[in-house]
Amino acid sequence: MRGQRGGRHRGRDVNGVLLLDKPQGLTSNGALQEVKALFFAKKAGHTGSLDPLATGLLPICFGEATKISAFLLEADKYYQVRVRLGITTTTGDAEGTVVASHDPGEVTATAIEQVLPGFRGNIEQMPPMYSALKHQGQRLYNLARQGIEVERSLRTVRIHQLLLCGLDLPNGFDLEIHCSKGTYVRTLVEDIGKALGCGGHVAALRRTGVGAYTDKTMITLEHIEQLAAEDPAALDALLLPQDTGLTHWPEVRLGSELTFYIKQGQPVLVPRTAVTGWVRLYSSVDGTFLGIGEILDDGRVAPRRLVV
Repeated sequence: MRGQRGGRHRGRDVNGVLLLDKPQGLTSNGALQEVKALFFAKKAGHTGSLDPLATGLLPICFGEATKISAFLLEADKYYQVRVRLGITTTTGDAEGTVVASHDPGEVTATAIEQVLPGFRGNIEQMPPMYSALKHQGQRLYNLARQGIEVERSLRTVRIHQLLLCGLDLPNGFDLEIHCSKGTYVRTLVEDIGKALGCGGHVAALRRTGVGAYTDKTMITLEHIEQLAAEDPAALDALLLPQDTGLTHWPEVRLGSELTFYIKQGQPVLVPRTAVTGWVRLYSSVDGTFLGIGEILDDGRVAPRRLVV
């Protein structure tokens, strides 16, 4: 592909966020590299891995937008998941080897609704061996493939919303999930299956939202490939401005003098700023997005990640 020719530093300057609809069977990094090549972009990164089995939203940040990618990694996620009852696998999904099976025939909608409240709010999860976490420098999934299991620590995550949205009993059911970063949906489904007494695994998984990106149209890889072949100049029109992933944060507008000092890395005092925490910074002169700031305890606005 074009983006793979001529060395690692070749490519053009592209800035913005692409809301890719990742296809099933492709790793997140594989999807990133394909899209980066199609855009012939110099710099790009994704904002949180999806399993090859999973489909759906994978925001890809180009150029200056990579400076906000870490904040999207920290954002809440939204999923639709198909649960397959009665079968437990090594990986917690349909790609794993079956390790146990039980008759799910007695599971009812009432039983499901009764166990779901126990998985809402703050819950503890044991990270699965088939995950990207590292142990002594090695990914857990690489150790798992060698038949090695290592000790892991429980971690607390938050399930903001867990809704039963479809039934196909006794085979399974569908859930809608809104969760904090770091939530393992496969582990959540396995634990729900245990609570129902028959086990279960993820049969299909689709991510529908990342942070503020919850109602935007995703772009398929096929559409990008077609556009790259027919009208490459139109590719950049698919990109969203880099600040669109932060619209759930308050904004602070700075005059020319305060903008100057912010760009020098200095905190500034903005009159009548009542917000706290992370903020989006803009120039009040021309509306330019300046980057990410943080309100300090003394009320000053400190630059944290500037994009200009």
